[in-house]
Amino acid sequence: MGESSIIWLRVATGLYSLGLLDAIIIVLRRRDQLFRAALVAFGLGALFQLVSLVEQSLLQHNLPVNDIFETTSLCAFVVTVSFFLVYWRYKAESLSVFVFPLVFVLTLIASLRNPVSGWPSETVRNVWLSVHIVLILLGYAALLFTAVAATVYLIQERELKKKRIRTMYRILPPIGTLDELISKSLGAGFTFITAGIIVGSVWAFVEYGTRWIGDTRITISFITWAIYLALVYLRVSAGWRGRKAAILAIIALFCSAVTWVAHAHLQGGLMQ
Repeated sequence: MGESSIIWLRVATGLYSLGLLDAIIIVLRRRDQLFRAALVAFGLGALFQLVSLVEQSLLQHNLPVNDIFETTSLCAFVVTVSFFLVYWRYKAESLSVFVFPLVFVLTLIASLRNPVSGWPSETVRNVWLSVHIVLILLGYAALLFTAVAATVYLIQERELKKKRIRTMYRILPPIGTLDELISKSLGAGFTFITAGIIVGSVWAFVEYGTRWIGDTRITISFITWAIYLALVYLRVSAGWRGRKAAILAIIALFCSAVTWVAHAHLQGGLMQ
């Protein structure tokens, strides 16, 4: 990519980050007043991304789909335009929980093509990697908590349907409390893992240049994150609660176990 094309793309990434922030706030169920500002920033991001795509097309005299970075950028732009068309027609704000994080991550990947200088020091390198690992581990802890609550929920539900409550179940939290716990811990886990993915992507870019995008283990991590994003969307926007939400929580933990395997090799980097 040309230098100016990369600059416009990175500006778009910065603007898209406001959409990611809005999605995370909604997932955590605190407030969603940021949506309007995020929507404006998202539109400006799409405009800068369009400038990047057009400039790159003029530079190479064809559609910018020559490698995975250019293709990813074009894909993110198409998703963004599709979202605005759907939003203009149906006012489907709930889609932003899925679309905003997806577009941000796709554009972030696309903006990490051109090489940069290495780490200023070994300390900075190790600290950055440590932050990534801590975020991922916090995400796993939240998901483990979610899966435990989900398992207890399913057991409680089965006992209630059979109209029998064993003595040991009387000390467990009520179903309503468990459902709320599943929702909050699932949202926290998604937030930590998303932040870990972002920090890890930047670390891999500086460490390996463009070679990181071809690493199968890192690719699996992104696929797992995308599955997790879909699960969170079904929970938050599609209104899946109760038994469905509990099953989703267990599936999310399984997906994160795959992510753990994908990230295991990065932990060894601290010892190098």
